[in-house]
Amino acid sequence: MTGRWGAAARLCSALAIAVGLLSAPAGARAAGDAVTPSAVIVMYHRFGESALPSTNIRLDQFAAHLAELTSGGYNVMPLPEIVAALAAGKPLPDRALAITIDDAFRSVYDQAWPRLKAAGLPFTLFVATDPVDAGARGMMSWDQIRELAQAGVTIGNHGAAHAHMAFADAAANRSDIAKATHRFEAELGQAPRLFAYPYGEYGSALREIVIEAGFDAALGQHSGVAFAGGDRFAIPRFALNEHYGKISRFRLVANALPLPVADVTPSDPLLGVNPPPFGFTVTADVGDLGALDCFPSVDDKPELLRLGPRRIEVRLHRPLPPGRSRINCTLPGPEGRWRWFGMQFLVPPGGG
Repeated sequence: MTGRWGAAARLCSALAIAVGLLSAPAGARAAGDAVTPSAVIVMYHRFGESALPSTNIRLDQFAAHLAELTSGGYNVMPLPEIVAALAAGKPLPDRALAITIDDAFRSVYDQAWPRLKAAGLPFTLFVATDPVDAGARGMMSWDQIRELAQAGVTIGNHGAAHAHMAFADAAANRSDIAKATHRFEAELGQAPRLFAYPYGEYGSALREIVIEAGFDAALGQHSGVAFAGGDRFAIPRFALNEHYGKISRFRLVANALPLPVADVTPSDPLLGVNPPPFGFTVTADVGDLGALDCFPSVDDKPELLRLGPRRIEVRLHRPLPPGRSRINCTLPGPEGRWRWFGMQFLVPPGGG
C-alpha cells in the first residue's frame, strides 16, 4: 500500500500547480484545446456509504462535483452521444464530459439519482445482473432500474456475475455476457449497447469477445481522456471515491485534455512479460514532450526514453505484482489543463 499511495502522492504533487489555475469559475475560462475530439468520462460506485470508502463518494463531495459541473463551463452529455461522436471523428464541445456509475447499488437510486435529476445531468448506469436477480443486500431492484431507464438513464452491460473476466476462459466469458444480455432483454425489453469491464480488467481475448457480442464500445477503469481515433473497446474513465474525490482533483480530471497516442505496447494489458515494455507514439502536436512524465501505481520511478520526436518508452525497474497496476502519463497543456493517458496492466495470480 505504501508504494501505491506514494506513487499517487507523486502524481498529485506534479499536478498540484494546476489547481489554482482551475479554481476560477468554469464559465470564465477561454475555449480549450482543439487538437482532437475528446471527452472526459468519470465513474462512481456508491454514494454516502462511508463504511466502504474505496468505492464510495461522500455526499458533500458529490454535491461539490455537481455544483462544478453545473457552473457553466462544462458540457455534460449522454455517454452514447460521446461514443458515437468519437467513433465518427465528429466534433465535440470543449469540456465534454460523461457521468457513469457501476454496479447499481441502492445508494444510486436513493442518493445519486435524485441529485442528478435535479441538476438535469444525464448519466449511464452499468448493471451486473446476477446480484440484482439475487436481490442482494444493498442493490437496486429491476423495478428501480426500469424506472431509471424509462426516465432516460442509459443502462449499460456490466456482465452477469461481475467476475474477473480477464482471467476466465472464452467460453465462460461468452456465457456470462449472453446471460446478462438475456436478462436485460427480459427485464428492460432491449439489450444495452455499451459494456463496462468488471473491475476495469480486460485483455485482448476478452476485448475480442466483447466486440463479437456486438457492443458499440467498452469502458475500463484506467485514467485518461477518451479521444477520436482511440480504442473504442478500451475507453478510459477517471474513478472517483472518497480519497480521490476532493474538488481540486475533480477539477483537474474534469478539465483534462487528451494525450492522443497509437502503437501502444504491449498490445495486451494481460501481461505475458513482466515488467512490461510499455511504450506509445504521440500522434498529435501537443507541445514539448520533454515535460511529459509517467507515474506507476507501484513504488517505482520508471526510466523514460524519448525515441525521436514522438515515441515514448517507459521502463520499470521491477515486475508488477499480481492483480491490477496502472501507469499514468501526463503532460502540461494550455490554460493550466493537463494531457492525460493511462494504462491498466494485469498480472495473473501467482505471476508477479
